[in-house]
Amino acid sequence: MSTLSELRSRPTTTSAKANPDIKSAETDPRATFADGDFVSKRIGVLDVLRIIGGLFLLSSALSYFVTNDSILWGYRPAFTVPAQITAWMVSFFPCLQFAHFIRLFVSPNDYRLLMLQAFSQKGPVLLTDSELLLYNGTRPSLPIYLALNGTIYDVSTSPQTYGPGGSYHFFAGRDASRAFVTGCFQTDLTPDMRGVEEMYVPLDLDTEPSYIDGEGHELGKEERRKMRAEWKSKKAQAWKKGRERAMKTIAGWQSRFETGKNQKGYFEVGRVVREEGWLEKMEKRELCPKAKEARPKNTPTRKAVEIDAEGNPY
Repeated sequence: MSTLSELRSRPTTTSAKANPDIKSAETDPRATFADGDFVSKRIGVLDVLRIIGGLFLLSSALSYFVTNDSILWGYRPAFTVPAQITAWMVSFFPCLQFAHFIRLFVSPNDYRLLMLQAFSQKGPVLLTDSELLLYNGTRPSLPIYLALNGTIYDVSTSPQTYGPGGSYHFFAGRDASRAFVTGCFQTDLTPDMRGVEEMYVPLDLDTEPSYIDGEGHELGKEERRKMRAEWKSKKAQAWKKGRERAMKTIAGWQSRFETGKNQKGYFEVGRVVREEGWLEKMEKRELCPKAKEARPKNTPTRKAVEIDAEGNPY
């Protein structure tokens, strides 16, 4: 039997087979020891994902701190807008349990409208002008909508602007395309854009030119015909450019409400459904006083350019 002193005097050895980590640590420069245990310095996929996730969270926090609104530096994809997610849930998951859950928080009339929307369609919101009026912010259980040129946008993220008492509450629940162009918020809250281009047509094109020369003599028939044709052509061009400018103004406003192009969280949800011939049934409007005052007085003239014999300007 070995004595206690003999056991103490025996050398302690660790074989490579018993602890292969010791050998790998001696030959692998990427290895080290921590608290007596072998630890590898090799970076794995999870480490990369942690680094990327950490950088994303840091960037998101910094973005929200700087913009005080967005975690993606002003970019707002649809999946980051809570109201858009809610709309998707109502449109694509109208299950019975979800319906009963909604019923606890809304009035019976609003519940009927929400369920009608959820069960009858799975896609864009389709509303008539009278149905659109219900989404004017006076019902807390319904989103706030406005329309531009027939396209409906959700502006629920700005109830202080489009809700009751807001500075632009008159836009909520309606298509007021004409007012967006003319600026007449009292009289032009309508989708009827007929004649709005007149506000860009110069006043001097309203009347025919004078057919009297500098000496007070009436011009000949051929000269009058040419002058009249030129005046009508200029007027037609002015009206055409006016229509283009009016639609460009509408497009500019629409870009402010489109998903991902604004920092307010607005997004497109659908379109207004109107019967055929709806525009002809409306009484044609005159240009409002504010728009009339904004009309240019004179037709802009092009600077004359002298042309040499070879057709080159000089």
